[in-house]
Amino acid sequence: MTKSVFAAAAAAVAFAPAAALAGPYVNVETNAGWAGDDYVGATTDLHVGFEGNVGEASYYLQGGPAIVAADGEETDTRFSGKVGAGIPVTDALGVYGEVSFLTAEDEFIDDLAVGGKLGLKYSF
Repeated sequence: MTKSVFAAAAAAVAFAPAAALAGPYVNVETNAGWAGDDYVGATTDLHVGFEGNVGEASYYLQGGPAIVAADGEETDTRFSGKVGAGIPVTDALGVYGEVSFLTAEDEFIDDLAVGGKLGLKYSF
């Protein structure tokens, strides 16, 4: 099911009417974690993506290898990706959301880790 959600999101962006595609970009991002004073590990995403606009809404779609370095374990390379969008509500208020995924060590889809983000941004 998750695979079809990402495919549908990509198709919606690719075939949206009046969509402005700003083109490809590279995004390198490291997310590290600690439990108290104990370092747990980090995941570094090496993504290639596309971003653009559909009317006033903005979107992005990116994916690529993810280097997972858990503390005390061997480094593992997986696949990760994100799709997100933002929509202005007023001149000062916007709504945004993101869905992300990271493949598991041994399985591509069966043990897919999925995350979500939803927020409001108010500009003064």
